[in-house]
Amino acid sequence: MDNMFSDALGQLLAEQCTPAVVRQIEGGADAAALWAQIAESGFADALVPESADGAGMVLKDACALWELIGRHALPLPLAETMLVRGWLAQAGASLPEGAIAMAPRARQAGGQVSAVGVRCAKVAQWVAVELGGETRLLAAAAASQTPAVFPLDAGLSWPEAVWTAAPVVPGAGDLQVAQAMVYAALLSGALMTCFERTLQFANERQQFGRPIGKFQIIQHELAQISEHAFSSRMAAQIACESRTLTPDPVRVAVGKARTSEAVVVVADFSHSIHGAIGFTAEFDLQLYTRRLHHWRVTAGSESHWHDVAGEALLADPSPLALDLIRRVSDAEASV
Repeated sequence: MDNMFSDALGQLLAEQCTPAVVRQIEGGADAAALWAQIAESGFADALVPESADGAGMVLKDACALWELIGRHALPLPLAETMLVRGWLAQAGASLPEGAIAMAPRARQAGGQVSAVGVRCAKVAQWVAVELGGETRLLAAAAASQTPAVFPLDAGLSWPEAVWTAAPVVPGAGDLQVAQAMVYAALLSGALMTCFERTLQFANERQQFGRPIGKFQIIQHELAQISEHAFSSRMAAQIACESRTLTPDPVRVAVGKARTSEAVVVVADFSHSIHGAIGFTAEFDLQLYTRRLHHWRVTAGSESHWHDVAGEALLADPSPLALDLIRRVSDAEASV
């Protein structure tokens, strides 16, 4: 059943989310046609219970779908939308039309509720905003926008009255933990794409009459990329290990820390093997390595989640650190 869903989403993204489409949307083209294709497929309701006409998946099942989204650099917040629609449906709330972004740790000041650098804010119709431990669903169109570094992101600011009137998202819990879980899986997918594209390039690019992948230094760098990509896949599966729609904060800490940690090595060696041409706008590699660096710090970098994991270790009553590590990594995951 899992393969059936992931195969279908993989085929959909391969056909509809090509690098050319990603570039067009990043350049300001309307994303409505791409979202319509995805909405029609039903994947936005993957975490909605079957009793509410969804697929009834849990976080553990969704990991493979989120990795595919990262693999294809989808320029829409589909993973976040799946999660928020799942929470809403589980509570019996109505489900809004359109893509949903996430804004954890919003601030309230001067009569405004504001969030900086909201991921995919420019292509979302709704934003799940967390303020003071409560998450509400706000219309993106009701916010004033300020530019952000990444072309699809924006800073958003709503009048307090909009926040007060917005419906609560039940079951959202700690939105930063949920967002970190999602981006651990997205990172895993993008890391694997960088590995596969770099391996293909090394086997095709000829130098001194043979593929550059035959040279020992290139093989050494490919081996390191491979190690980080595959260990990140396992870490993402640990982060998503839950049979409910509520992530485990310690498992998320392990998963997000490991996947963020892999970014610099994989991005640097991938560009090194490509002889730096991967930096150019015309070359597809930059679509993924830009996201790697961007997603590395989304919802907290590896240093933040290392601290969270360390605090959990110190607070754990087990006599051995190994006991906590065993419990956290005892996921039903496979490479």
